[in-house]
Amino acid sequence: MSWKDGVYLAANLVGPIEYVISGSEAQEFLSRLSINDVWKWPIGRSKHLVMLDDQGLIASHALTVRDGEARFRMLAGPPWPLFQVKRLNLDITIEVNEIFILQVAGPKSAEVLEKLFGEGIRDLAFLAAEPVTVPGVDGEAEIELSRISMSGNLGYEVRGPLAAGPAVYDAVYRAGLPLGIVRLGWRTYAVNHTEGGFPQSGVTWLASMLLDPAVQRSSVGALLAAEYTGSIDPADTRARTRTPHEVNWEWMGKSNHEFIGREAFDAESAAPRRKTVILRWNPEDVTDIFASYLQPGEPYKFIEFPVSPQQPAGGHADLVTHEGVAVGVSSAVVYSYYYRELISQATVDLEHSDIGAELVVHWGDHGGRIKQVRAVVGPFPYLDLPRNADSDVSAS
Repeated sequence: MSWKDGVYLAANLVGPIEYVISGSEAQEFLSRLSINDVWKWPIGRSKHLVMLDDQGLIASHALTVRDGEARFRMLAGPPWPLFQVKRLNLDITIEVNEIFILQVAGPKSAEVLEKLFGEGIRDLAFLAAEPVTVPGVDGEAEIELSRISMSGNLGYEVRGPLAAGPAVYDAVYRAGLPLGIVRLGWRTYAVNHTEGGFPQSGVTWLASMLLDPAVQRSSVGALLAAEYTGSIDPADTRARTRTPHEVNWEWMGKSNHEFIGREAFDAESAAPRRKTVILRWNPEDVTDIFASYLQPGEPYKFIEFPVSPQQPAGGHADLVTHEGVAVGVSSAVVYSYYYRELISQATVDLEHSDIGAELVVHWGDHGGRIKQVRAVVGPFPYLDLPRNADSDVSAS
């Protein structure tokens, strides 16, 4: 409930997750790497860059901040740029830094951060970033505040060098205690992605870079390796990856530049097949799953709250059908206390993507007992609160 009527603090993103890309051809590098138009990009603003492999699958995606004419910071995304430097052969350098990213979100988030940082944060535009000073934290530490969140509604990120992370976390938490701030864990993190309409590699699908042999041979491959669960055969890796069209990001792709995977992207643009929707799971069918644990024989696969399977679950893929015909793939299912429903993000054929369409999710692991759960397509995004970009924080 924290991001509906209060405020949360999350510290799920920490470690060597900042890639500083600089050099005379840094912008060209990002242009060749991403479907986005990166040439009209104000300094101090962020973009969500989407990067493809040659087959047009999403290899990585990440929020990226432009710091200067030839300096960009990519945050908390799978490190696909590190594996493309030699291929693109441009005049750039990539520096990897250990940082923290604290996410502070909910209708009271601006009030908490204003209490900590003082006046001025309410003028911060959506996707903008600015330096801030945290009382009691080493003044040499470069801390920034950005208006961005994964909750779907009002939210911010506080970022800085990892060494300063514990002190900044403590300062934010203490500032929020009088306003009822709560700490958000990794499992509930998937709930806000699902409610808020944010498809996410590692959460709802798999970054295709993990299928690249060079990545698999590296330490990154071992670090990001995913378990392939769900009713779809684990050998089917395609069911666990996505294209920009399949996650509703095709609008980010611009035809004014060449980029890796463009041929496949353009072909799909001419004949799109699928999109991502929210599926609302039938409560009677869900009840049957729990009832199977009070009956003889093999029970259905257990549904854990608030997310099943536990995160990270990008390798999870459940079959979605209509009248017995395969029409899509469902990701991990989450329990929304706010809506009192189980919902999942699913990529489905366009002819079955309208709100109210009736589908079936095949819940269980391949080779095990499968429960056919009736589901209805709901709004995407599902959260019906004002979006971050539209939230008015001008009032004190």
